[in-house]
Amino acid sequence: MAYQVLARKWRPQRFEDVVGQRAVTQTLQNAIKTGRIAQAFVFAGPRGVGKTTTARILARALNCFEGPTVEPCGHCDACIEIAEGRDMDVLEIDAATNTKIEDTRAVIIEGLSFPPVRDRYKLFVIDEVHQLSGHSFNALLKSIEEPPPHAAFIMATTEIDKIPDTIVSRAQVFEFRAISSEAIAEQLRKIAVAEKIAVPDEALALVARAADGSMRDAQTALDQVIAFAGETIRVEDVSSVLGLVGRDLLLDMLDAVADEQAAAAFALAGRAVESGYDLRLVCREMSRVVRDLMVLSIDPARIADPDVAPEGERERLKTLGARFSREDLLRAFDLLTRAEYDIKNATEPRYHLEMALLRWMHLRKLVPLGDLLERLQGDAGAPAPGRGSSGPSGTGGRQAGPPVREAPGAPRVSPPTPRPPAPTRPLPPPPSDDARGSARAGPSAVAPLPDGKEAFLASIEQARAVFYRTVVAQAQRIETTADTILFVFAPVHRLLKEQVDQNRAWLETLAARAAGRRMAVQSQLLAPGTTDAPGAAGAGGESPARGADRDLRAVALGDAGVQALLGTFPAQISVVEEIKP
Repeated sequence: MAYQVLARKWRPQRFEDVVGQRAVTQTLQNAIKTGRIAQAFVFAGPRGVGKTTTARILARALNCFEGPTVEPCGHCDACIEIAEGRDMDVLEIDAATNTKIEDTRAVIIEGLSFPPVRDRYKLFVIDEVHQLSGHSFNALLKSIEEPPPHAAFIMATTEIDKIPDTIVSRAQVFEFRAISSEAIAEQLRKIAVAEKIAVPDEALALVARAADGSMRDAQTALDQVIAFAGETIRVEDVSSVLGLVGRDLLLDMLDAVADEQAAAAFALAGRAVESGYDLRLVCREMSRVVRDLMVLSIDPARIADPDVAPEGERERLKTLGARFSREDLLRAFDLLTRAEYDIKNATEPRYHLEMALLRWMHLRKLVPLGDLLERLQGDAGAPAPGRGSSGPSGTGGRQAGPPVREAPGAPRVSPPTPRPPAPTRPLPPPPSDDARGSARAGPSAVAPLPDGKEAFLASIEQARAVFYRTVVAQAQRIETTADTILFVFAPVHRLLKEQVDQNRAWLETLAARAAGRRMAVQSQLLAPGTTDAPGAAGAGGESPARGADRDLRAVALGDAGVQALLGTFPAQISVVEEIKP
C-alpha cells in the first residue's frame, strides 16, 4: 500500500477528534440531535484548522446508515466513501477550478434537480468558495436560499470577506479559530507515540509554534522532520529541516543587549547568518520573545503557560524579564518590527540586524520624561549629591558621596548620575526690568555683599543651578545682618517663599560655610500693594501692565514643574500669558 502522509492518515473521523474547534463541533452535534439542519453552512477560518474535515464529518453524520447521528459508524458504505471523497451524493467542488458560471450551472444547479442516488442528503461541499465569480454567486442565490429538501450546501473559505453578503445572509456561519500551540503539540505527541517516534517535547513545541495555529501545517512539518531524522528526532533536527531559529540564539541575543555587549551582538548576528537563517524570521521570532517577556512582566503567573514559556526556558526567561523594563520591551518590539520590514528589501540584511541590536542597547538608556521630572521634583528639597551635608534637611538629607554606576542591563530606577554644574544661564528679564538681565538676585546683585553674601550666593548656584535661577534670583532683595540672611519676595511669590522654607537647613549650612559662623536663613513676603520690586528704583517705576506681566512670570517660575523643565532642558521663558476661560 502506498505511503499516506500524516495529515491524511490522522485526519479526524468524528466530531470529538477535531482539535481546538469545540464551539463549532458542539453546535453541529446539537443541531443533528434536534433535527435543526440548515440548508447552507459557511465554514470560515485560517488554513489547516479543520474546515473541510468538519464538512466531511457532517456529511457522514447526515448520511450514515445509522443516522442522522452525531456518531457516524465509520463502517457503512456511505461513511467509507465520504471519508475517501468518492461518494456520488456528496460532491466536493473546488471553487478555484470551477470558477465560471457555466461550471456552477453544470455541476450544482442542474444537479439539484436530481434526488440522491443512495444517501439521505445530496450535499455540495464547495471548497475555497470565495474564488467563485460574481456571476456564479448570483446564480447560486436562489438555490442556496430555497434548495430542495434533500439538498444542502457546505461552503468553506479562508476569506469570508470576499463572499457576497447575499450569500452569507442565507447560510449559518461558523468561525473556525487558529489552534493553540499547546493543543497542536499535544496532538503531535499522540501521533509520535502511535508512530513510535522518539521526539522531545521541546522539538514538538518548536514545530507547533512554527505551524502558526494550523494543525495540517504542523503534521506536514513533522512528516518532513521524520523523513530527515528517522525514528529519533532532536531539537537541532527540527531547526535544520524547517529553517527555524533556535530559541537559544534568540535568548543569547537578548542577554547581549541586556549586558550592553556590542561585540557579542555582532558575533551572534554572524552566527545567524552562518546558520542560514532568514534574518526576517530572526527579527520576527525575537519579537515573539519580547512579547513573551512583556506577558510575563504583566502577569507572572503565565510562566507556567507553555505557549509563553516552554518548560526548558522558564528560568532563563524569568531572569531576562527582570532585566528589561516594560518601556524597554515596548521600544524593542517596535524596533524589531521595523527591522523586519527594512530587511525585506535590503541588499545587506545582516547590517540591519546588527544596527537594530545596537540601537536597542542605546534605547535602553533612555529615561521616560515623566520619571525624570518626578526625580527632579523629589530632589527639590535636598542638596545635590556630593555637595550637600549629611545632616537632616527640610525634606530629608542625603549622605554625600561618589555617584554609583548602575549594573549593566539593570532596570534604571535610581536617581540619575550627577552632572558637573552647567554655566549659569540668566533668566529672560521682564519687559520693564533691565537690571534683572544678569544671573544675580535682584538689586542685591549690584549692592555691596558683606559677610560672605557673594560666596553664599555662588555656592547656591554651583550646587543647584535650578534652585538658584527659579527661587533665589526671583527674590525682591536679600538682606544680611551679622547672623541672619533674609529673602524678601513679592506677594505673588508665596510658592518661592515656601521653597526657601523647605530648604532652610541646607541654606543655613551653605551660609555658615560662606560666613565662617552660624547664620540663620529667613524668608518674608512683602505686604500687598508694595512696589518694592527689583529695578524699581533705577527704572523710575513701571506701568500696571508691566507689573502684571512680571507677576505672571513670577507665578510661572514658582511652579515646580516649570522649575524642573528649566533645569532639564536648555530653554528660556520669553512670554508669559494668562489664558482666561
